[in-house]
Amino acid sequence: MDADALAELARNRGLKLKRSRVRTPDKPGFGMFGLTDAAGDAVFGIRGKRALRASAEEIEEYLRGLDRTDWRQSLRASGATQEAKRRPSPPNKPPAVRKPAPPKATPEPILREAKATDAAQLAGLFALLGHTISPARVRSNLTALAKTGEPVLVVAEGKTLLGACGFHATRMPHRDPPLGRITVLVLAEAARGKGLGRRLVEEAERRLTKLGCGIVEVTSNDRLREAHAFYRHLGYERTSMRFAKPLPTR
Repeated sequence: MDADALAELARNRGLKLKRSRVRTPDKPGFGMFGLTDAAGDAVFGIRGKRALRASAEEIEEYLRGLDRTDWRQSLRASGATQEAKRRPSPPNKPPAVRKPAPPKATPEPILREAKATDAAQLAGLFALLGHTISPARVRSNLTALAKTGEPVLVVAEGKTLLGACGFHATRMPHRDPPLGRITVLVLAEAARGKGLGRRLVEEAERRLTKLGCGIVEVTSNDRLREAHAFYRHLGYERTSMRFAKPLPTR
């Protein structure tokens, strides 16, 4: 390929052909070429700043090699693109359904003996029955009853009292064995109808039996109709009328 054809081939690749200025065949550099880029920096066949060291055949081979390199790169890029087009897209996964968090377990109500720290809540429960009493007095009564072996029973959910029951064993001059009595039974309104009242009464009956009582009785205000039905359901029967008279306070 002559020099003009090489120059044209170089231009098509964004390069510039440098030709040797030596015109004498026997002198060094005669018939040599080199390639520079658009900025004039040496690309191929140039040593130092000006020495041209590549033959026409080497220049042509270099330029043809650029063609092959570009072709391979284009082929690889095209093949990758076509392969990506042929490869089916993965199916869209349905959005993950977040399972609702399980509801927090409600603590099981426990039956236990009342503590001094329950005094304020007990006063609030007794108020539901119309009995007004201070937490301090309740605390004092709890201490006295615990000493006689007749602690107040409570049913609680965590730190919240849901109900309370008092019991007492009385030695009668005309009866043998002692008489057991449920002195108070109260449930918070939201705790009624859940079997908690039955649990309190049954525990009171168990303790009265342990104290030697042969019978247990309970008094209930005439206006508490639901309470009357509750006691009948537990096997209690109306046996007498109750009379009461207030005494002068000290």
